[in-house]
Parts: sequence; C-alpha cells; structure tokens
Amino acid sequence: MERILPKKSLGQHFLSDRNIAEKIVSQFAPKPEDVVVEIGPGEGALTGLLSEQGCRLIAVELDPRAAARIRTEFQGKVEVIEQDFLTVDLAQIASGSGVERLRVIGNIPYYITSPILFHLIDACPTVSDATLMMQLEVAERLVARPRTKEYGILSVGLQTHAEVKKLFNVGPRCFHPPPNVNSAVVRLQFTERPELEGIAKQHRQIVRAAFSQRRKTLRNSLAQLIGNPEHREELLRTAGIGPQQRAEELSIEDFLRLARVFAQAAAGGSGKP
Repeated sequence: MERILPKKSLGQHFLSDRNIAEKIVSQFAPKPEDVVVEIGPGEGALTGLLSEQGCRLIAVELDPRAAARIRTEFQGKVEVIEQDFLTVDLAQIASGSGVERLRVIGNIPYYITSPILFHLIDACPTVSDATLMMQLEVAERLVARPRTKEYGILSVGLQTHAEVKKLFNVGPRCFHPPPNVNSAVVRLQFTERPELEGIAKQHRQIVRAAFSQRRKTLRNSLAQLIGNPEHREELLRTAGIGPQQRAEELSIEDFLRLARVFAQAAAGGSGKP
C-alpha cells in the first residue's frame, strides 16, 4: 500500500521496523478479553499485529488520511475514532465497551507527549496500563529518581499514579522519516492511590509550584502558591520537610504528605495564599 506522506505539523514519525513493532506488541501482550485503545496508529505498524491478537481494538487517529487507511485495511477488525486523543473520553469508551478498565498502546507524537501523559493520569481510574513509544529523554524523566536532574513534574506525576518501567530503546532508523532523537518504549502500570482521594488538585498545585523554580528552596518556590511566609514555614514543618530542601530532593511520599497538609491547611483557612 502507498505510504502516507508524514506531516511535520502532526509530529508524524511512522514506525517502519517490523521487528520493533513485534517486540512492542509482545511486551504489551494483549488478551482476547482486553479492550485496547491505540493512540495514533498512523500506517498501522502496531495495528496489524494487535488486530491478530483477538482483542477489541479501538484506534484513535487525528489524521483523516491515516484514519481512512486503517478503516480500509482493517475493516471489521478495528474501530476508528477520528479525533484528537486529548479530547477522547476514555471513561466513556470503557463504559460503552462494558469493561472497567482499558489498555492503551501507541507510538505517540513527541510534541504532545506530556499532555497525553497527563490525560492518561486524569483517566487512570479507567486505564489499567499503557505501553508507549516516546522520546528517550522524556522516558528517562519518567523513571528518574530524586536528587537527579531528570527528576521533575513528569517523574512525580507519573510515579504517583503508576509503576513506570523503561522497556527498551529504539533508534531513529526504525521510523519513517527518522527523527533527530532516540526513542524508548515505556510501560505504565496504573495503581490506585487512596492517599490522593480528595487532594488530587492540591497535589498537582504543590508539585508544579515546587518545580517551577527548581533551583530555589521550597521556602521560596512555594511562595507563588502560599504567599504568607509564616504559613509556608508551618506547612513544611508540619509535613516534616525542611524549608531549605529543594523539590528534587522530595520523594513521591513526601509530595503526597505535603499535599495532604496543604489541603488540610487550606480547608482550615491557614493555607491560603
């Protein structure tokens, strides 16, 4: 079949190495009872292999050319949603498919990797896991540990909601056209976080504020969120965190504890900026 001319505006780098595609699907290991959502199938390198596994496959594709190709080539085997993945209601798909949780896979556009990851975080109650190809640099940030330069908002955001594992690297020559960077395949196994119940908004606010000026101490970086310096000091002290510490020094559990104290203080009036 004739190749699709990649659009730079859509960040298209189609996977063209069958061995890599087979390795991704093998690691993903779909089962017949699974409802799988594929993000951006493009020319169908993963789609064809997934359609052979007996699972219910739903492809979300923004490019009308690629969507038409998937419909034609995999007629009857793949459902196509011609839409931006960031606007797709995954909970609605799960409900309509009669399952509690979906599985997600895809070679995702590099320029919207972060928005896609946060969209999955928001939908994690209805997503069990995701196996995604992304820029290697981003993958390393997802698995980063405290006290490293890669550790940041994405690290905390994903590791709070999922077990994150980098599976393997993929070179530029495996794509058409080849990107200027290396890629990696990452698995996200979403887990329930009872500690986040009722404080998810405050947790995200704390993490973003803490890393917004990562070279500053928490006493200073949290100023944009909590204007009163005495309240900041009290908040950190109550959470058992030193005011001279920096965001990159805090563990996932530290951020959860800090968010809980912040939410409690705000509810009581003392945590307001």
